[in-house]
Amino acid sequence: MTIKAIIFDVDGTLADTEDAHRIAFNKAFAENKLDWNWDVALYDKLLKVTGGKERIKYFVGSFLTGYTKPENFDDFVKHLHLVKTGHYTAMLADGHIPLRPGIKQLINEARAGGLRLAIATTTSPENVSALLEVGLGKNWESYFASVGCGDIVPHKKPAPDIYNWVLNDLSLDAADCIAIEDSENGLRSSLAAGVKTFITINHYTRKQNFTGASAVFEDLSDLARFYQASGLALSKSGISG
Repeated sequence: MTIKAIIFDVDGTLADTEDAHRIAFNKAFAENKLDWNWDVALYDKLLKVTGGKERIKYFVGSFLTGYTKPENFDDFVKHLHLVKTGHYTAMLADGHIPLRPGIKQLINEARAGGLRLAIATTTSPENVSALLEVGLGKNWESYFASVGCGDIVPHKKPAPDIYNWVLNDLSLDAADCIAIEDSENGLRSSLAAGVKTFITINHYTRKQNFTGASAVFEDLSDLARFYQASGLALSKSGISG
């Protein structure tokens, strides 16, 4: 099999973003005079739902007994999420959320070897841009042949929609690609689209079920091990399939 593209998840995969998201949510709640607080244990439970707006709705529906929703609840949630995104991007701009070990090297070596790169995530375009502008530079979009994010598909992970969208955008078959994810929901999404998937775990996903993953890593600090497991070949010019 010749690998033609690597498809990356973002949150938890390219960078350890989840706790920054949690802190940003709490700042948005406080700014809107809500007495909600998502601690680490609660956020661990909320992460079973992908998408920030969906996570707020899940929290209200499942954890707030007796709470009366505002009349325009969808608009209320959108506003909260917008405020949260502002706090999150400010944290990114201040350099508080670096790329995970090995990620930048992998991206550079893959590009040098002629592999195409893509993103398949449920996070918002603003969050993706803020993270990668800091991590890769203002021309980060030129690194990727396809950027699938936010609400461009009707169903978020674990549905395969975002991967199917990216594959269609790349004009590639699933067998031509590999994916890198960090969560069970992400793995279920990529596998449902037929993409061979590798996992890099983090604090929030460490105990999740990764049955079906081709390999599970702590991170990509040992890229030679990842190349061997994924079938990618390292040469002086970069990596190739």
